[in-house]
Amino acid sequence: MTTTELRPPAPATGAAPTPGTAGLTALTALAPAVWGTTYLVTTELLPPGHPLFAGLLRALPAGLLLLVVLRRLPQGVWWWRSLVLGALNIGIFFPLLFVAAERLPGGVAATVGAVQPLLVIALALPLLGESPTVARVGWAVAGVGGVALVVIGPEAALDPVGLVAGLGGALSMAAGVVLTRRWGRPEGVGSGVLVSWLLTAGGLVLLPLTFLVEGAPPAIDGSAAGGYLWLGAVGGLAAYLLWFRGLGSLPVVATALLGLLSPVVAAALGWLVLGEALRPVQLAGFALALAAILGGQLTRR
Repeated sequence: MTTTELRPPAPATGAAPTPGTAGLTALTALAPAVWGTTYLVTTELLPPGHPLFAGLLRALPAGLLLLVVLRRLPQGVWWWRSLVLGALNIGIFFPLLFVAAERLPGGVAATVGAVQPLLVIALALPLLGESPTVARVGWAVAGVGGVALVVIGPEAALDPVGLVAGLGGALSMAAGVVLTRRWGRPEGVGSGVLVSWLLTAGGLVLLPLTFLVEGAPPAIDGSAAGGYLWLGAVGGLAAYLLWFRGLGSLPVVATALLGLLSPVVAAALGWLVLGEALRPVQLAGFALALAAILGGQLTRR
């Protein structure tokens, strides 16, 4: 296997999305939508105080399973590239996300994380040579505003450590998204193989950190087992297969904007499942966030 990289063909300038692109976008959007269930599953099914353990089970078993099934290991530069991408997308991102979630109200943490598309725009210029456009920046800013309206409540407070962790997590994920697009994948290697490398690498980064910070694993009852299975099989294996498949072909900023679905879905589930109230301002936020996601997909290059 050679390390020659494949670059996805760029869509024609000014071209409208093709039906194939629309279908791929819809499939890719399922990943952040599934990730939006994480808060509900964590609070309602999992034992408290072990968020890193949940992240570990979300990544490592799925990565190892794919490695066993697909039987392809990295070669050459892809050993360290897989480690870098796995750490940025998973191994570093998860701990910072959990620190932000613990130190900030959920709405503030979600809004800080929603700046990721803006960070992707900033990184795309030096790393991908893509100049930001007014439309792209506008939709990204609108998306942050929409998420803020949906999830920020009157109890919002600003903790410096939580804010730094939230911004660090968003930057880590943004860098992982852009570098994943820049490096592509080795010739003859499918997206499933790449996902097996990244999930395994991210899980191995989380493994020592989890036991150093949280100690022994928690007791797992039937509900917790179902929650961990959902996080690993659906939120980990299936979601990351869809996410990295789309990331290899779709415009990188448009793909990043799909991530806004995660806090929107989390808020919708809070209303549907937990009976949390939705105020008119939140409904306006839903509309604005969804408009930003759709506008980001339709914006011409």
